[in-house]
Order: sequence, then structure tokens, then C-alpha cells
Amino acid sequence: MNTPLLEIIDVKVHFPVHRGVFFPRRIGAIKAVDGVSLDVARGEVLGLVGESGCGKTTLARAVMRLVPTTAGRIRFDGVDLGALTPRALRAIRPRFQMIFQDPYASLNPRMTVFDAIAEPILVHGLAKRNEIAARVSELMEHVGLAARYVKKYPHEFSGGQRQRIAIARTLALDPKLIIADEPVSALDVSVQAQILNLIAGLSKHHDLTLVLVSHDLAVVRHLSHRIAVMYLGKIVEIGDAETVFNAPLHPYTQALLNAIPLPDPDHERARAKLLLKGDPPSPLNPPGGCPFHPRCPIAEPECAITVPPFVAKGENQKAACLKAPEQTEGSQSL
Repeated sequence: MNTPLLEIIDVKVHFPVHRGVFFPRRIGAIKAVDGVSLDVARGEVLGLVGESGCGKTTLARAVMRLVPTTAGRIRFDGVDLGALTPRALRAIRPRFQMIFQDPYASLNPRMTVFDAIAEPILVHGLAKRNEIAARVSELMEHVGLAARYVKKYPHEFSGGQRQRIAIARTLALDPKLIIADEPVSALDVSVQAQILNLIAGLSKHHDLTLVLVSHDLAVVRHLSHRIAVMYLGKIVEIGDAETVFNAPLHPYTQALLNAIPLPDPDHERARAKLLLKGDPPSPLNPPGGCPFHPRCPIAEPECAITVPPFVAKGENQKAACLKAPEQTEGSQSL
């Protein structure tokens, strides 16, 4: 059996909270990521979904070593990233890259497109200086932009074009793993499909392993092999994409799917709405037992006391819910 390219083992990311100005004292910690374990196979596309504030971006940044982990281990291609020295981490970093949510913020406004794409190639010594121009032009055309635009600045492009430039910059290092953090949420709806199709095509062409982070399940459905659903810093359900969409087990996953509008207005009006009560609890003081129980429509008193184990409920599906049934062939979504 092949070793997963990315292994996330019981990772926690807690941010301490202090009170006071002159003599601050610690009053707790925001548990942005609280014990997440995931494996991502080589060549797989994993969709990581959840509402805003659930910790998915923090988890992505922890994998990239952009924020420190409080506990747990992250292994990339068998290498423990947390045990690497800064020099060793820099040597391995070209192999895993990130596409950020806002392309205008991730691109230096004072650098031309040519400089932005050429910089990582030069820093890591992946090409000679006389080869840079050809390499940048190739990357521009690869993401659907004309090479004649390389002397322009980011503000001279549309949002979709800027995201294509950011993708070209990510591909410049020929990575094996790409984490795309909400890559289309800042774009117009008319452009989102273009960028998603581009990411899907590049993933197949380069045999990339992709983690697609999004709050919208409809965005990740047709790209992902598997989908992991995150709530309040924990993974509450994971499974094959079609299995999760057709037969979700966790009530939170069911609510997320129910929020996707149907293209047929008659069916949309007739569909029963699954509305969650209240707001997500604070990660500074998460509830006991199941973290979802204060909003869960099927919660029972036991759910407020017992932490649900994250166990297999079917052949290709796991869920952390005391009330989730064992999945059987032919089960349908609510």
C-alpha cells in the first residue's frame, strides 16, 4: 500500500487569549483546530468544507507551516515537517504550495507579473537566468494568459486573471501538493467555473495532489474524490464525494447540503428546509460532548455529555455522531 503524500495526525492549533494591557494574563485559548487527523493520497483531490470560522484555513496554514501547531504531527511524503530545521524546510517547500483566497493580496502590487512568477524560480535555483523568460511565458500560457502581459502589474488585471497569475506562480516550482484556500470565493460567479475548471485540468495534467478548501459544497463536488466536513475545529464527517452528497450521515453535513439552492425553483420551494438554531459556539469555550449538539436538530441529552467517536459508518464513510446510522447500500440523503 502506498504511503499517503500528506498525513495530518491529531493536529491542534490553539491561539492563547490574554486580558490586560500592562500585566496581561492568559484567560484561555481559541481552539481553531482541535485534534484533526487526515490522510491525503497521492493524486487525490480532497475537499475540505465547513462554514466560516470552523478552522479549515487555519488547518491549511498549519500544513504550510505558516502558523505553528500546538500539538500533533504533519508529515509530507514521509517527512515530519515540524521536525525540520528552517534550512531543511526551505529545501522541501517547493514541493508543497498554496493558492490563497485573495489573489490581489497574495501578489506584490509593486512587482510585475514577470517578476512575481520568476522570483520563486530564482530563489530556489530551478532555472538559469537565460531560461527564466521562456519559463514564465510557458506558465502564463499554461494558465490561459497571453505572454505579452508579463510586464503588467496586478492592478491592471481582473480578479479572475489575477487568480490565474497566482496559480502560475504556484506551478512555477512544480509542486506535488497544492492547497487551494477558497480559490474562487473572491471572484464573480461567471469566473468561478473557469478557475475551477483550470485547477481541475492542471491537477490532472501535472498529476497533482490537491486539497480544496471551501465553505461551499457545490464548489468542491465535481472536483473532489473525497470530502471532509469540518465544524468547530474538528472533522465531523469524511467520505467519498458521491457518498457524502447522496447519503450524508452527520446532521451538520445534511444542513450544509440543504443550504445549496436547487436550479429548479419549483423543487426549491417544495423542499423541506433544514434550519440550524443559534450561532456556532465560540472556539474559546467550546461546548462539552458533541461540539454540534447545541444546534443539532436530533440531539439528545447524551450528546451534551459524550464525545462522539470518529468511526467508520460504512465502507467509505466516517462520522462523529452518536445518532448517525450505519450506512447501507441504497441509503439516501434527507
